Amino acid sequence: MKAGIVGLPNVGKSTLFNCLSNAKAQSANFPFCTIEPNIGVVNVPDSRLEKLQELVDPERVIPATVEIVDIAGLVKGASKGEGLGNQFLANIRETDAILHVLRCFNDDNIVHVDGSVDPIRDKETIDIELQLKDLEAVEKRLDKVKRAAKTGNKEAQKEEEILVLLKNNLEAGVSVRAVDLQKEDYVDYVKPLQLITDKPVLYVCNVDEKSALEGNEYVSKVREMVQNENAEVLYLAIGTEADINELDDYEERQLFLEDIGLNEPGSAKLIRSAYALLNLETYFTAGPKEVRAWTIKKGVSAPQAAGVIHTDFEKGFIRAEVISYQDYTSYGSESKVKEAGKIRVEGKDYIVSDGDVMHFRFNV
Repeated sequence: MKAGIVGLPNVGKSTLFNCLSNAKAQSANFPFCTIEPNIGVVNVPDSRLEKLQELVDPERVIPATVEIVDIAGLVKGASKGEGLGNQFLANIRETDAILHVLRCFNDDNIVHVDGSVDPIRDKETIDIELQLKDLEAVEKRLDKVKRAAKTGNKEAQKEEEILVLLKNNLEAGVSVRAVDLQKEDYVDYVKPLQLITDKPVLYVCNVDEKSALEGNEYVSKVREMVQNENAEVLYLAIGTEADINELDDYEERQLFLEDIGLNEPGSAKLIRSAYALLNLETYFTAGPKEVRAWTIKKGVSAPQAAGVIHTDFEKGFIRAEVISYQDYTSYGSESKVKEAGKIRVEGKDYIVSDGDVMHFRFNV
């Protein structure tokens, strides 16, 4: 599962990528600094994993991860191939969610591709290009469906109705994620199209250091603009986060954060938000050799969760022994949980809850 960092050139995408992944993507004060997408595998900060490590004292600890992709900046006309448009759109189509970075700070020393700071205009520029690309895909599909609909095919007529709805909305500047659709219509006709503006989005407002704690007027405008999109807005001082990241000493980092009023890096919150945006959650396995966080899609069954460890676990699934995270930490060890009768035995229909500590029994 991949989240793609997108935005206009020079808004802080590569600097953010470096903060998140500790990779060193090239970052400079000129447009199109990033051409090929940079990919980083990022650990998901999780205090529950730290607590389990403290209780179990294993030989090793393995956190959950999420893949972050830093994609080339987009400019007006990208849907027609301007700038690096075709490459950008191909790269973003391969991601599962979008982290849309907006410049929300003033600094005359950092060039803006459009000459002035206006996150609302910047957002609209990218939205329009993505909507135009989706409109192209919808119209192409609609041409095919119309022929079948004219023959009286009921299924084709229903699909035509949905595609016309999408077309009208996209032409009106409404992204697919904001279109009101019945769940079955979405699953049958919209999801298979893999439209770019259907992807979940998190708006990341890049602010200056003094706005790191409470945001600023630009952030308020972005919040107001996206309120009908069912999208989250986060703000962080990306440049400041980058400076903190350069410090080798953990205590120095914490002092720096405290100086600006933060108790953790904003990037940690962003990673957790990206994880949630991708509709992911975590279950744990815990033993003397290893405490590990496993990534699953929300709503999966116990056998599917077991299959994340190994396909044989899913094929030969017999049962799952489950301890809630709350019970594990309250009693302090697996043996004490067992003594208290708090280990549950669950079968194939069990839907895994975020934070479950699990053992699987299987036979192949």
